[in-house]
Amino acid sequence: MKISRYFMPTLREDPADAEIISHKLMVRAGMIRKIAAGIYDYLPLGLRVLRKVENIVREEMNRAGSIEVLLPSIIPADLWKETGRWDVYGKELLRVKDRHENDFCYGPTHEEAMTDLVRRDVKSYKQLPVILYQIQTKFRDEIRPRFGLMRGREFIMKDAYSFDRDEESAAESYRKMFRAYERIFKRCGLEFRAVEAATGQIGGSSSHEFMVLADSGEDCIVSCQKCGYASNIEKADVLSENITRMDKTMPPTIKVKTPGKRTIDEVSKFLKKEPRDFIKTLIYTVGGNNGEACAVLLRGDYEVNETKLARLLETDQLEMASPEKVKEITNASVGFAGPKGLKCRIVADFSIKGFANGVSGANEDDFHVLNVFEGRDFRVKIYGDIRNVIQGDACPRCAESILSFHRGIEVGHVFRLGTKYSKAMKAVFLDPNGKKKTIVMGTYGIGIARIAAAAIEQRHDDHGIEWPFSIAPFHIIILPLNKNDKKVADTAASMEEELENAGYEVLLDDRDERAGIKFNDADLIGVPLQIVVGSRGLKNGEIEIKIRKDGRKMHVKLDDLKEKLTEIISELKAG
Repeated sequence: MKISRYFMPTLREDPADAEIISHKLMVRAGMIRKIAAGIYDYLPLGLRVLRKVENIVREEMNRAGSIEVLLPSIIPADLWKETGRWDVYGKELLRVKDRHENDFCYGPTHEEAMTDLVRRDVKSYKQLPVILYQIQTKFRDEIRPRFGLMRGREFIMKDAYSFDRDEESAAESYRKMFRAYERIFKRCGLEFRAVEAATGQIGGSSSHEFMVLADSGEDCIVSCQKCGYASNIEKADVLSENITRMDKTMPPTIKVKTPGKRTIDEVSKFLKKEPRDFIKTLIYTVGGNNGEACAVLLRGDYEVNETKLARLLETDQLEMASPEKVKEITNASVGFAGPKGLKCRIVADFSIKGFANGVSGANEDDFHVLNVFEGRDFRVKIYGDIRNVIQGDACPRCAESILSFHRGIEVGHVFRLGTKYSKAMKAVFLDPNGKKKTIVMGTYGIGIARIAAAAIEQRHDDHGIEWPFSIAPFHIIILPLNKNDKKVADTAASMEEELENAGYEVLLDDRDERAGIKFNDADLIGVPLQIVVGSRGLKNGEIEIKIRKDGRKMHVKLDDLKEKLTEIISELKAG
C-alpha cells in the first residue's frame, strides 16, 4: 500500500484534550478522530489494528467452543424490566423511544437479550452447555468520558454468555473462557494479570478482571508476591485486625470547639491528634435519595469502599447523603457528624470494633468530641470489611507478606452469574427426569479498542507507538530516501510487490518528503519493521532494516532480505 494513495492524516502536535499517551498517539498517528465526547471515528490505520484484535479474539473464542452470533444493539425495555435493571442501571443507560412511544435502550451489555434468545430455543439438557458470543458496538453514557478509547461512550466489545445445566458445568465454562482470555492477551502482546474483582451492576457470585499493567491505568491492583493473591482494590479483602482497648478507665467524653474544621486532616492538625485516632462518620442513603439513611463508621485514616459497603447492605442503590439529608439526620453540617446519639442505622468497619479514646464529630456545627468509646457511647449492629486496603496491609490470604500496589487497565472481565438473569427471565430446561431446572449462566467481556489503547500504554517511546507484531496495522514500512533516484524508487516498488506476494503487509512511503519526515512518521505509527532504501546502500547492494521495538539497525544484502525478515519476525512473534 502506497502512503500517497492511503488515508493517513498524521499530526505533529498532541491534541489539546488528550490526557494519556494512547489518546495522544492514536490521534497523532491518524488512527482515530473525535466526532463527539467519547465517540470516535476509526480511521484506516486504527481500524486495521481493531480488526486484528477482533480476529485473535474470534479465533480463540471459537477454539474454546463458543459460537458467534450477532444481536441488535437496540434492545426493548421490556427485557430489561424483567430483570429489574431498567430502573436501577442509572443514567449510563441510553434510553430511547421509537415513533410508537415504545421504550428501548442502546445496549451497554446484552445479558437480557442473550438470555431471551436462549430461553426461546433451548428446552432440553441435551442442548446444554452452550456458549454464544458477539463482537458489537455498545454504548454507555459515561458522565465524564475521557482518555480516548479507554473510557468512551461508544465502544466495540466482545461479549460472550455461557448457559449450563448446573454450577459444576458452569464452572467448567468459566475455566474455558478464563484460559481463552489468557491466550488472547498473550497473543496481543500484552503484559497482564488476572485479578479477583467485584461483580458490580452485572452481578453474580464471583468475577475476575484481566488487567494490563501500566502506570497510566485508572484501576488500582494489589497483589502478594509470596502466595500469588491478586485483586482490584474494590474487591481486595482486609486481613482482620487485632482490636485491643487502649484505656480501660473510660474517661468521660469532652466536647471541644473546632471552628470551621471539617475534614479529618483539618481537625487532626487543630487538635494535634493522628488521623488513626478518629472515628470517621459518613451518612449514606440506601435505595436512592429518598431511601433509608445509614451512618457508616471507619477509622479516620481509612477510606470507605462503596462496593464492599453496598454488598454488606445488600443494595444496588447506595449514595452519599445530600447536605440537607445530613443536616436532617445529625442536626449539623457536613463534616461534624459523629456516632453518638444518632437515631439511624449504624454500620461500621471492623477497625471500629473495640475503638477507645476516639475523636468524632459532635453532631453540632464547629464541635468535635474526645474520648469516644465503642460500646459505651454508641453501638454497632452490623460490622464488616468496608474499607480499601492501604500501603502496609498484609496479604489477606497468606498473612505472610505485605501487599504490593500497581496500576492497571481493565481489558477483560469474566463473571459467574449463577441464575441472576435466567431465574428472573424464566430461562429453564428439562433435566433427564423431565423436571424444569433454571439455566446457570456466565458472562465474559473484552474491550476490543481498549486492547489497542492498552498496548500503546505499555509499548511506546518519545517518538511514537511500538506495536506488538500481532496487532500492528502493517508489518513493514519501506522508506525510499530519494524518490528522484530511479534505482531507489524502482527497488522500493519492486520490494513492496515482492514482500506483499510473500504474505507480508507492507506500507510504502512514496511521498516526495524529506527523510526526516518519513522517519518521524514511521516511528509515530509504530510499524514493527522499517526498511530504508538509499542510494548509498544500493551501490553496495544493501538496504537497512530498523526494528521499531528496540531501535536496532542492520545492513542486509538485497538477496538475503527475505531470509533475514523471517528470522527477525520469528523473534518478534516470540515476544
